[in-house]
Amino acid sequence: MATPQFIQDIRAKAGDTLLLLPGVVMVVFDDRGRVLLNRRADNGKWALISGIPDPGEQPAEAAVREIHEETGVSAVVERVLSVFTNERVVYPNGDHAQYIDIVLRCRALSGEARVNDDESLEVRWFALDELPALGPIARGRIELALRDEPAWFAPATAPGLDDPGFAP
Repeated sequence: MATPQFIQDIRAKAGDTLLLLPGVVMVVFDDRGRVLLNRRADNGKWALISGIPDPGEQPAEAAVREIHEETGVSAVVERVLSVFTNERVVYPNGDHAQYIDIVLRCRALSGEARVNDDESLEVRWFALDELPALGPIARGRIELALRDEPAWFAPATAPGLDDPGFAP
């Protein structure tokens, strides 16, 4: 995917060291209940629409911008589905990154789904029973979007509670 200029500027100073970066991932539905996916130019795999917020940009603003930039579809954010720290990524050039993704359920308002930049090979709407091959994380995010539940996050134990000698 295209690397934002602000990350290129950081990389010029930080080299290939691990960067912890924000990400937004969108599960976008149309009025027929189909989900919007793109086949990524970097690996050829189908994926949910995603991107990196610009400095000072709110996650919902980044989501709406990324959906439009990548697919030509105008959408609104309906709710937060999850907050998730991904595994580390090592890019072919040796750069290390780890993304904290804010996953958002979105609703399409207008526009024809199409390849709208150089980050996608294809862009399509898929019925839920006709999804292409997707990894378990993407499928789980789609499943979360179909439920009316609070946002998911990895739970944490309060300090001291995992210590057998701790007495509140």
